[in-house]
Formats: sequence, structure tokens, C-alpha cells
Amino acid sequence: MVDLKSQYQKIKTEVDHAIQEVIENTAFINGPAVQQFQKDLETYLGVKHVIPCANGTDALQVAMMALNLKPGDEVITTSFTFIATAEVIALLGLTPVLVDVEEGTFNIDPEAFERAITPKTKAVVPVHLFGQCANMERIMEISEKHNLFVIEDTCQAIGADYIFKDGSRKKAGTIGQLGCTSFFPSKNLGCYGDGGAIFTNDDELAKQLRIIVNHGMVVRYYHDLVGVNSRLDSIQAAVLKVKLQHLDEYATARNNAATYYNNAFANCPNLKTPVTAAYTNHVFHQYTLVTSGIDRAALIDYLGTKDIPAMIYYPVPLHLQKAYLDPRYKAGDFPITEMLSNTVVSLPMHTELDEEQLKHITSSILEFINK
Repeated sequence: MVDLKSQYQKIKTEVDHAIQEVIENTAFINGPAVQQFQKDLETYLGVKHVIPCANGTDALQVAMMALNLKPGDEVITTSFTFIATAEVIALLGLTPVLVDVEEGTFNIDPEAFERAITPKTKAVVPVHLFGQCANMERIMEISEKHNLFVIEDTCQAIGADYIFKDGSRKKAGTIGQLGCTSFFPSKNLGCYGDGGAIFTNDDELAKQLRIIVNHGMVVRYYHDLVGVNSRLDSIQAAVLKVKLQHLDEYATARNNAATYYNNAFANCPNLKTPVTAAYTNHVFHQYTLVTSGIDRAALIDYLGTKDIPAMIYYPVPLHLQKAYLDPRYKAGDFPITEMLSNTVVSLPMHTELDEEQLKHITSSILEFINK
């Protein structure tokens, strides 16, 4: 699904030098590489504060901790997402409230979000799924009306632009009070281990976040808050600093691959290609088709015989996961989410896909459908 080795070969000299520099200066924790990457990412995103942390799940958890949410407070998010989005809500003793998604974009349905608001609702976590932004202008309008915090889950869409009605743009993750991302190796901006970050333009929130990720310390061994140990190490920051310089180039390569896929499947009634909303561009963390009238499992098996990986993101929606079963929800409550879980399939999507590989993938899929 992702060719990290070929990607590394293209930037090997830069990455090796950056890693070697960290090893030689031995500043492995919170060293110059972390400080520089933080500044570079702030500049790239156009945001005042980037707070690096250990992974994307921690980013979401620390963000909620900084908002001083209390057990029983409700946080709304989508049922069609990776488990981490709801996992941190539950871990903090908060109440996850799930809603359906839009059929075209796979992102949270703003009107379903507004209908789910109760007096206990304190925040919403829109997920920018698969590489494009949710409808943030509408989400912010609803959230301001109801005095809710907005925590953007940008783990799959770093680098994507949200386009406002007046034509202005902001990067995904910089619109709400807080944005969170993951630097897991397969992400569009991925390190060579685990990593994450939180974004904010709020000075006070940034101060709280920096304290929380460092055991609640302001002065060493003096703990003002209950915190966690969540740090981005210097070697990972060094890798990310190099790769950040190529992020827009990577997005272009992914879009080129997506265009090839779109053209190849344009006349296939059994496959619905991804929709990009007018208010966002797409950085294609995943290229996800909606299938109809074909055996999805058989297609995946067939592709396997051709050495082509394919994945289902996500086969079981959150409201039907064993760990999150809740009497408030039952099968059939979120028809679009459930339809997508039963029909989607994601194809290889990365920066190193060439025309020969793309032709092999698309022709194999069409061969299966037409046989």
C-alpha cells in the first residue's frame, strides 16, 4: 500500500545526514532537531503554535486534556473513522457521541452533528478523512452557535487546504481551536517510527499543551498539572524536517496517481471514484473506491494473486465495534457509514507509484470486474 523504501532512496542523503547530526550531538530528547521542525511546521501551516508529541492518539488525548473537559461531557465525532478518534474520548471518561457521514466525501455530516448536540455537548472532532477537509465553515458556524470546542483530527490530511467562501485558505488543522496529526510512517508526512503534533493559535492553550506533554511540569520536578509523557524524539524530528520540505511534492504525486485511477475507472459502473468537495483540495492519504454489484472480498483476493495489496478502511464502524457497543446505537442507525463499511476498498496510494504499476493495478481490477 505504501512504498517507504523507494521514497527513502530518493531523499537518502538528506535523511542520513539529518539522523547522523542528531547522533553526533546526542541531543536525543527535545534537541535542536525537534525545535527546528516545530518552527518549520508552524511556518508551513501558518499557525502560531505546534506542540510535538509521541503519536497521533496522544495528540488527540492531550488536546482534550488541555480543554479541561470533565467526565460525562459529550464529544461528537463520526462513526466512520479509525478507532483512536473515539478511543481517547472514552479513556478520559468523556462520552463519545457518534454521527453519520456524507456519502460523497466520507466526512462528518454537519447537519447530523448539529442534531446530536445536547446540553452536555462540549466539543466536536471532525475527521478530515482520507486526505480532504470536512466542511469546516459550517462546522465552525454550528460550534460557535452552541459554544463548542472544535478539535480537528488531521491525521490523514496534513497539507490539505480548506477553501472558504471568500476564497481565502487555511491548512487543515488550523481552523478549530485545536488540530491534531499523526506522523505514523505511512502518513503523507510520516517519520520512521511514531510521532504526532498538536496545532493551535491560542497562546494559553499552547502553554497548557506544552505542560501536559511534559508530565505537567513547568519547572523541572514541579508539577502544576496532571500530565503525560509524550515527546517526539530528535531522530524522528530530523526525518520529518527533511520530509516536510517535500510534502507538497508528495501531494502532487498522489494527485497524479489519483487522476490515473479516476480516468481508468471513469466508465465502470461498479466503481465510484472519490469525490473532492468544492471547499477543499485533496492530498489522497488513501484512494478509496465505493464498489457496487461485485464481490469485494473476491476482488481483494484476486488482486492478491497479482501481488496488488488492497485494504478496507474501515470494515466495522465505531458504533458496531465490540468495545464501543452502546444501547443508544444499533445497526441501521448510520446508513451511510454502514454502507461505506460494506462497500469501500482502498488501493495502493503513495508517492512512488509509476505508470507501469498504475496500469497493472487498474487493468487487474477491470479484468476482475469484466470476467
